[in-house]
Amino acid sequence: MAVQATIGTMTRSQTQRRRRIVQTAAALAVRGGVEAMQMRSVAERAGVALGTLYRYFPSKMDLVVAVVTEELDLLEGGIVRRPPTSEAAAGRAVDVLLRATRGLMREPELADALVRSLIMAEVEIELDVRITDLVWRVATGHLQIREADGEGTRAVDVDREGTDYVLVGSLTSVWIFELVEVLKGRRDIDEVERRLHVAAERLLASF
Repeated sequence: MAVQATIGTMTRSQTQRRRRIVQTAAALAVRGGVEAMQMRSVAERAGVALGTLYRYFPSKMDLVVAVVTEELDLLEGGIVRRPPTSEAAAGRAVDVLLRATRGLMREPELADALVRSLIMAEVEIELDVRITDLVWRVATGHLQIREADGEGTRAVDVDREGTDYVLVGSLTSVWIFELVEVLKGRRDIDEVERRLHVAAERLLASF
């Protein structure tokens, strides 16, 4: 069984190789969707052996998750550079979730694969945790960041045991459901925005 390389234990060259693989997979997905992200094709285009690819990413879904995680890193960087300006916590939270929705929907097939992985638990993934952490930090005014081994930013000072975090987590669950509805063609972004505002105003009323 392949053992996935852990970012924290990789050398600089390994980190660069991993990033090249992820960028190659993303480029293939842009042109042909998730189906185009065949492991052999990714390996060939990234200039690595197929066995090497599997050491970094034991399955195709692990690779999909890595591509979307990079999108989340970009989202978080954008939030830090241009934080939501609403005076209300609910408005700031919805701003983050809408930016995440638009980012994911640029590649709906990737978003669909990711949501399926959340529902079916095909791989260990922390999309909901990443989003919840970010929304909590924005909603509560704790938008501190730190660099993490050159792999983007990670949240700090997140109180995952607190009531506020639980409420934000409930809002994230609503968002994931709404994302599923968008992917199924049963919602448009305007309707999602309206519904998220209603949920956020109720759930975060005490913030």
